[in-house]
Amino acid sequence: MNQPKSKSDYRSRALIVLAILVAAPGFSLADSSNSSGGTNSSGILAELRCEGPFVQGGAVLCEAPPGTRIQMGGIGTVADDDGVFVVGFDRDAARTEVALVEFLDGRISEYVFSIETRHYDVSRIDGLPPSQVDSYSEKALRQIKDSSNRKRRGDASRARLSAYRERFIWPINGRKTSSFGAQRILNGIEKRPHYGVDLAAPTGTPIVAPADGVITLADSDLYFEGAMIVIDHGQGFLSKYLHVSRIDVEVGQSVHRGERIGAVGSRGRSTGPHLCWRLKWRDRNLDPELWIE
Repeated sequence: MNQPKSKSDYRSRALIVLAILVAAPGFSLADSSNSSGGTNSSGILAELRCEGPFVQGGAVLCEAPPGTRIQMGGIGTVADDDGVFVVGFDRDAARTEVALVEFLDGRISEYVFSIETRHYDVSRIDGLPPSQVDSYSEKALRQIKDSSNRKRRGDASRARLSAYRERFIWPINGRKTSSFGAQRILNGIEKRPHYGVDLAAPTGTPIVAPADGVITLADSDLYFEGAMIVIDHGQGFLSKYLHVSRIDVEVGQSVHRGERIGAVGSRGRSTGPHLCWRLKWRDRNLDPELWIE
């Protein structure tokens, strides 16, 4: 039986894929029917370089001329003033992702990225209150809807920052109890996958920002998350901190790598004190462990 690959395996593969992207246009680049620059060439390919884990839950940093526009999976982004942008591949990303790239001179090219699939664990949690799993009162349903609306506002941030280029530090020194992507079975009922990394630690353990950013959500009354903090590190590259016992920041506040933002807790749908640490790019769920330095 094939064993699941380690995080370092995914990072190593990313560098190999980068070399193929740059050196072998036939592998990564397909002519677009909308291309205004004729057939694609290695010269065009050299204008888009990407590095990072090309794997489900991974994200890559790409370089292109400043102002280059990118469309991928219905999501649009733009290379910043230094010509850098980030894209992420969801937990359940297909084996290929197609990016439509429009350069400033009007050329449009189609890039095809090969994405490695992953094996995910199954995580079973019993003893949760039914009100947190499948038995919702009318009041609870209203709370869930209100919580979702507030979370969407936090997720809508597109800060003009470049901190997404930094590799992260761990937000706490805790024991990992659940990995990203695990299929959740709650009270015997199959629910959505777990989109975070769970780190067990005593209540009150300080949580620090893994990189610079701006606070887009600091909410202490969410139905499932209990209390949550969200940081935008730039271009909608968001890190999230769930079930916290204390929030030490406010929306709009700039934070720096290593700065305290809150404390570990067990609020919301939780069976004990821990930090659920999540990472998203736009609406895609990413593995924060793959962004650790």
